[in-house]
Amino acid sequence: MSNDPNKELFTLKDKTALVTGASRGLGQALAIGLAQAGATVVCSSSANGGTKQTREKIEQCGQLAFEVAADLSDASSVLAMAETAESFTGQIDILVNAGGTIARAPAVDFPLSDWQQVINVNLNATFLLCQQLGKGMLKRGEGKIINIASMLSYTGGITVPAYTASKHAVVGVTKALANEWASKNVQINAIAPGYFKTDNTQALQDDPVRNAEIEKRIPASNWGEPEQLVGAAVFLASAASDYVNGHVLAVDGGWLAR
Repeated sequence: MSNDPNKELFTLKDKTALVTGASRGLGQALAIGLAQAGATVVCSSSANGGTKQTREKIEQCGQLAFEVAADLSDASSVLAMAETAESFTGQIDILVNAGGTIARAPAVDFPLSDWQQVINVNLNATFLLCQQLGKGMLKRGEGKIINIASMLSYTGGITVPAYTASKHAVVGVTKALANEWASKNVQINAIAPGYFKTDNTQALQDDPVRNAEIEKRIPASNWGEPEQLVGAAVFLASAASDYVNGHVLAVDGGWLAR
C-alpha cells in the first residue's frame, strides 16, 4: 500500500474483493458497501444463484460483480471456489469471511454432527480461504483480510458451544496470521458485530422479553442495521488501515462496554 499522504485513504478503486455469505444480511451489506467504495466484488453463497440479488444491487451502483457458490463445510468446494473467484480479475485483493452457521442445543446433548458442521463452516473454511488467497497477497506484497467474529468471541453464550468455540478460534487465527504476515504488508483483522437486525436474529427481535433485555444492555439502546457495519469493513479493507493488524473491531453499539 502507498504511503502517499495525498492518496484517498478509503477508496477501494481497482481492488477486487471476495465476500462469503453475501446472499443476505451482514454479508450482503458488506458486499454492497465495498462496491460503493469502488471495489469489484465477487459474491459467494452456498447455492448457485444465491447472490443474484446482491450482484444486481452492486451493478445498480455502477460496479462490477461476480457470483460464485461453495459448500463451506466441504474443503474441496471451498478451494475450488477460491480458484474461481481469483479467475475473474486475476487476483483477490480483499477477503471478507462473512459466511457462517449456528446450531443450538444444550451442551450435554449437542450432536457431534452439528459440532463438526459449525466448525467446518465457521473456522475451517475461514482458515482455508485465508491460506489459499493469502498466497497471492503475500506474493504481491499487499492484501486485506477481514474475518467476521462475534460477541461470542468474548463470551460463552448458552446452548451454542460450537458457534462460541468457532468464533473464539476465528479471533485466534486472525492474530496468528497477523503475526506471520504483517511484515509482508498483508493486514488481517476481524470485526465482531453486536446485535444486528438480520434473518438470523429475527426470533430474538420478535421475542418481547429477550428483545427488551438486549436493547437494555446496549448503550445505543437499539439493534444495529446491517449497513452500519460497512464503515468498519471499508476502513479495514482500505489503505486507511495499513498499520492495523491482528485487531478485533467490535461494532456493537457499546454492548461490550456495558
